[in-house]
Amino acid sequence: MTVPAFDEMGSGDSLRLAYAAIADWLRETPQAALMAKRAEAEVLFRRVGITFAVYGEGGDPERLIPFDIIPRILARAEWEGLSAGLTQRVRALNAFLADIYGKQDILRAGRIPGHLIAGNEQFRPEMQGFAPPGGVYTHIAGIDLVRTGPDQFYVLEDNARTPSGVSYMLENREAMLRLFPRLMARHRIAPVNRYPEDLLTTLKAVAPERAGPNPTVVILTPGAFNSAYYEHCFLADEMGVEVLEGPDLFVEEKVVYMRTTAGKKRVDVIYRRIDDDYLDPEAFRPDSMLGVPGLMSAYRAGNVTLCNAPGCGIADDKAIYPYVPEMIRFYLGEEPKLANVPTLLCEREEDRKEVLANLDKLVVKLAQGSGGYGMLIGPHATAAERAEFAARIQARPQDYIAQPTLALSTVPTLVEAGIAPRHVDLRPFVLSTRDTVRIVPGGLTRVALREGSLVVNSSQGGGTKDTWVLEADPGTQTQSQSSGSAGAC
Repeated sequence: MTVPAFDEMGSGDSLRLAYAAIADWLRETPQAALMAKRAEAEVLFRRVGITFAVYGEGGDPERLIPFDIIPRILARAEWEGLSAGLTQRVRALNAFLADIYGKQDILRAGRIPGHLIAGNEQFRPEMQGFAPPGGVYTHIAGIDLVRTGPDQFYVLEDNARTPSGVSYMLENREAMLRLFPRLMARHRIAPVNRYPEDLLTTLKAVAPERAGPNPTVVILTPGAFNSAYYEHCFLADEMGVEVLEGPDLFVEEKVVYMRTTAGKKRVDVIYRRIDDDYLDPEAFRPDSMLGVPGLMSAYRAGNVTLCNAPGCGIADDKAIYPYVPEMIRFYLGEEPKLANVPTLLCEREEDRKEVLANLDKLVVKLAQGSGGYGMLIGPHATAAERAEFAARIQARPQDYIAQPTLALSTVPTLVEAGIAPRHVDLRPFVLSTRDTVRIVPGGLTRVALREGSLVVNSSQGGGTKDTWVLEADPGTQTQSQSSGSAGAC
């Protein structure tokens, strides 16, 4: 029996108060006017050049990411609970990384199986015995959340390496401000535009001590063919820093410099958007043309800070994910505020038998996969697809995990046929230094635009929405903000 998805807006007598003004707006605005605004949004996004790249496709891989004009709403109390849980989780992940590259107390205590670390390709022995400035490893984390009920949020994934999507969050808000100023004036919405300032503050705070109060920060990008290249340039522009490729940097006597027209200039902090393997050909893949030779030697010498630290991938490996609640208990002495999705590890014989017997009910994922690739959604798969995945699991069980097919919440979405419910997730972005955790209210809502689809990734046909966190709880806004027609804009 299929469990109905929780509708975040509701309807009729069950209309949720946070959505009251949105419901009025949708009722008052003709569909033709909404479609015209959607077309206007597409023109706006094309003009700005907000695209993403899809690997492995012929022709031009650049695509315009679909944007839905109906916002997703979170009440203040909902956000406060999520924010507290996110802060707790990222603190534990950083403590885990410091421990796993240090004394490994959690392994000796038997709270995490040692083979999940020692045999994991995301574990970087090069980081053992080295503590980054402030003891922070994942400075920028993206935590994927899903919702199944009024008070039921789950963490679906932890992204501790190079999480992307924050530029879409910022551009979505800018688009809504341009398209629907009157609608937005009816709500007290927490701002998100301080994120670039918060990011720069975070990056500067973890610079080597010798850098002083005004360290030089740069973004290191793989280049224009990377799927998130637009975001790299966007954030560099917003922060007022340089976006550089590997050949723009060089190392002399374990100090990193960038090439400029005025000569070499010392670099103190690198917000790197390059995977570990390609970061330094002297330390990792020798055939890498994207990284900077000698970068790891400069890093280990304390002359430059890399954000995020190499080796963070062990914290967002899906085989490690089931143990994050135990990390919270072990390092913080607290109970988790946000729940995990129940997860089966296919490397365990008992779990594997359960997975193989219930492939028609489960979601199967690569332990080190991302972007919606290498995934089976059992209820929507064919018998042949399930048989193929069964063979994969039996051949390499350590590569796969499985989870129940959750009835992800839905929100109203404008599609060709009109307004219809579509499944969503949420990726808030968490910025960490030794003393401070910053989270802009909301995050990136990703929406599965295909009817019935649970896959929200842009590479798999998903889109995005603006996420509104109400600064005042519903019912406490002023009369001028909660009355009057919203109109089409």
